Amino acid sequence: MQAPEDNKPRWERRKDARPQELLAAALDQFVERGYAATRLEDVARRAGVSKGTLYLYFTNKEELFKAVVRGTIVEVIGEAEQDAAGFEGHSAELMRVLLMRWWNQCCSTQLAGITRLMFAEGNNFPELAQFYNEEVVARGTSLIRSVLVRGIARGEFRAIDPDVMTPVLVAPVMMLMMWTQSFMPACEMPAVDPHAYMDMFITTNLAGLAAPAK
Repeated sequence: MQAPEDNKPRWERRKDARPQELLAAALDQFVERGYAATRLEDVARRAGVSKGTLYLYFTNKEELFKAVVRGTIVEVIGEAEQDAAGFEGHSAELMRVLLMRWWNQCCSTQLAGITRLMFAEGNNFPELAQFYNEEVVARGTSLIRSVLVRGIARGEFRAIDPDVMTPVLVAPVMMLMMWTQSFMPACEMPAVDPHAYMDMFITTNLAGLAAPAK
């Protein structure tokens, strides 16, 4: 005769889940389904909890999405800002570290799906677009600009216009992300080694930024 515990169903709904587990389930759902098609009940089901449990932490889908972004991309930016503030080396090395961190932690990971979502659906959800621009785009580009300003002030970079140079550094990384993350499925893009690309891109730009030898 089977023991009583053997008669239990193989799957049981979890009574609770920590917010971080709910955010992980939401990230998966947003990346796979997009913002408009994601439903809170689907996120709850993915996390193995009731929809009511999800509402204990997040009042609606917009707040859940913001929490996902703040717990992932914004957190990466915040750590990068702290590291940049305490960095004592050459500005060229700092720029390399920050650009590679951006690539390794955001652009080449599941988080690229959030950027894809904003590209595809941002115009349909202006409040989300404003939130993303303020907390991700503005902070990220401001960090890159601050390194340029730092390098110019220390005589490590040429006296270029940081407002012009910042998008010059940002755009190629975004292009690589679209290239490697299937953002353009209708285009048959040739294969590219992202690490070789990033190394060449950073090295070439830093050489151009370097202040002339005195």
